[in-house]
Amino acid sequence: MNLSHLNEDNQPRMVDVGHKNITTRTATAEALVRFPDGILESLTAAGPERMAPKGPVFQTAILAGIQAAKQTSSLIPLCHVIPLDKCDIAIQAVGQEIILIQCTVRASHKTGVEMEALTGATVAALTVYDMCKALSHAIEIQSVKLLKKTGGKSDFSVDPKRASSNVTL
Repeated sequence: MNLSHLNEDNQPRMVDVGHKNITTRTATAEALVRFPDGILESLTAAGPERMAPKGPVFQTAILAGIQAAKQTSSLIPLCHVIPLDKCDIAIQAVGQEIILIQCTVRASHKTGVEMEALTGATVAALTVYDMCKALSHAIEIQSVKLLKKTGGKSDFSVDPKRASSNVTL
């Protein structure tokens, strides 16, 4: 098997993308955060922003996720530095105990942005945990997955039945 991130001596390397064409690349990832009974409701009582002891939960998580997506190459060793054209993070309650975080990223580059979308969604979920841990340490980050990518060699889209936003939770 030829592994793209190992050289002929089986040492790690960053893949050479110099020969690839610049194309528009997009990716969307999601993370689910499950709260113990009553915790999400207590945040809801503070209005649509979801205030916690540390402050505004969703706004802080959105900013942290965007910042993380921009810093993915600093966090994951073999990722390329990619200047992002767009990074949107949406957070919504999808039940009495669950929030859904979706991160969509776009760039015009020679390599994909899947890791940036996954990193943005994950750090947003971690930030929700951090903002709410004073209320409970039993908060769970249950799922992080790539939903869709376009551009490059091939496109990918998860079966809509597997997307958490389409599942009754």
